[in-house]
Amino acid sequence: GDFVRAGDNVALKPNWVKEYDERYPGPNQWEHVITHPAVLEAVIAWVGAKLDGRGSITVCDAPQTDSSFATLREYCGLDALIHRCKHSFTGVDIRLLDLRPEEWHAVDGVTVSKTELPGDPLGSTHVRLNEDSEFVGFHGLGQLYGASFDMAETNERHRETTHEYLLCRTPVDADVLINIPKLKCHKKVGLTCALKNMVGINSNKNWLPHHTEGTPDNGGDQFPAGTLKAKLEHSWMGKIKRLLVGRHLLSKLFVPVKKVGRLFFGDTQKVVRSGNWHGNDTCWRMVVDLNKCLFNFDGEGKARSKPLRYLAVVDAIIAGEGNGPMAPDPKHCGMILAGTNPLAVDSACCAMMGFDWRKLKMIVGAFNVDRKPIARFQHDEVQVISNDPNRSKALKDFAREDGFSFKPHFGWVGAVELE
Repeated sequence: GDFVRAGDNVALKPNWVKEYDERYPGPNQWEHVITHPAVLEAVIAWVGAKLDGRGSITVCDAPQTDSSFATLREYCGLDALIHRCKHSFTGVDIRLLDLRPEEWHAVDGVTVSKTELPGDPLGSTHVRLNEDSEFVGFHGLGQLYGASFDMAETNERHRETTHEYLLCRTPVDADVLINIPKLKCHKKVGLTCALKNMVGINSNKNWLPHHTEGTPDNGGDQFPAGTLKAKLEHSWMGKIKRLLVGRHLLSKLFVPVKKVGRLFFGDTQKVVRSGNWHGNDTCWRMVVDLNKCLFNFDGEGKARSKPLRYLAVVDAIIAGEGNGPMAPDPKHCGMILAGTNPLAVDSACCAMMGFDWRKLKMIVGAFNVDRKPIARFQHDEVQVISNDPNRSKALKDFAREDGFSFKPHFGWVGAVELE
């Protein structure tokens, strides 16, 4: 129909979190990590034809701060892709955009310098979600950890009934937003798809709480248990991180310290830390909040006067299982899944992965939202329509054998699978 109209400004939001699997830096290690350019090009072609020579298509994302956008463009052939699309749809402004205001340069996961970037040419949208946030009354306030060592900045934006987010204006202010995520397991929320992909529309990712410092016995979800090692790591490494806030030259000295710490405390690829487990009660709240912001606020941070036209197109041709989102194993599913509500899409993807939605706080929490709900329906009302007749049925009727039996992240094994 008229979902996309001539003259529209359309934003396409792929998942470009990192230019490679973090275990294997280099080319040809990205197909299971980020949105495939073939899927992206197909969506551009569909949109371009509907614009009828008028309007714009902006392909944009804010990758992880220590990712190289230049390398990603090279590996995925994005410049050639945009050139082909411009040639096919004259009159339509098609462009590629790195939304980040800065890129961090890291050595062994330690940020040692930062480079300023142009960021979103339209600027930022300051959304004050406040009393409508899922963090209102959360026991972890004051101990929230964001994207960097600067916990003070994260907790300044989330306290009592003050809850704020800084979003990039181009995707928020678009007439149409087409979300093109990669289907993968996720260490902090179980799975990453339509809902979680909105982390990539943020101008300041340190405003995003990812976990709560500490262990469950003191109200945290950084570690799953208050073992001696966990307590020592929380104390020692926490003090060092706080010392390094804003001191990038000093950060270089932390690189060998981190290597020694890894020998004693264990590798993050094998040991649960930083909220990378099923007990994380923090990150899902941030994800739900971001989707509330997107659907309820415009580019000026005011209440939307008209609904956002939204579509999610999920790249699950080669998905990612196991230690996602940065180091998953390839999972060949050969599937594209689309829908006009991110919660419905993620619920369907959860079933396709062989996961139980009732064991995922992100999905359960999104369905239970009272303030600014993301969906006006419940899980039992979601219907899947598929070219595979065995999968054309109500979502509640899906069994484990109807999906692809994804291997969860190791911090989620035994806690998310369908029985």
